[in-house]
Parts: sequence; C-alpha cells; structure tokens
Amino acid sequence: MGISIEASSPESPFAQLRDQIRRQVLSGELTPGTRLPTVRALATDLGLAANTVARAYRELEGLGMIETRGRAGSFVSGEGAERAAREAAHAFVDQLRSLGVECDRAIALVRRAYGG
Repeated sequence: MGISIEASSPESPFAQLRDQIRRQVLSGELTPGTRLPTVRALATDLGLAANTVARAYRELEGLGMIETRGRAGSFVSGEGAERAAREAAHAFVDQLRSLGVECDRAIALVRRAYGG
C-alpha cells in the first residue's frame, strides 16, 4: 500500500494515514474492490494504535472512499472516487470557463493530458 507515517510531521498520524489512503484511491493506485489491510495489521505495520487506524477508516468510509463489509474486511469503494472525479471535473470546467476556453478545446486539453 505504500504508506509511511512521519513522526516529525506537524500533521497527526491519523490525518497522514487518512490523506495517504485518500490520495491513493483518487489517483487510482488503489482501485475499487481492493481489500485494505485489517485495522490491527495496518496499525502493527505502521507502529500506530489500532484506534488511530480505525478512526482513519471510519472517516474514509464516511467520505465514501472505502466500505466495510463486516468480517470480510474493508475495501476501496468506487463511490468516493467517482464523487471526487465529478467534483474535480466541475472545478476544471468552472476554471476553463472563467478563462474563456471552449468545450472542444477543453476536451482536447484533457485528451492530451491523458496522453491520447
């Protein structure tokens, strides 16, 4: 999963964990359906209290980024990433409109950014 907690960071371990998982979901590094480590296993791996990991998972679940399926574990949800992508698209369109960029040009810019 590639998560590291920096003890010297001004950001709390909980916030670091939550934000790193969120970024990985939004970037597609963690895809919908990916099973996350158990709270206990991730806490042990990162040297954190289980409650810290549980809190991060609860917040991510509240954001729609992950879903907990009882004893089956926690999984990346498609809902949160989809919602974040829609929000990013709306923000992108708003900014391009303010710059006077037409729809066809905006689509061409997106295609180029995706490498296609």
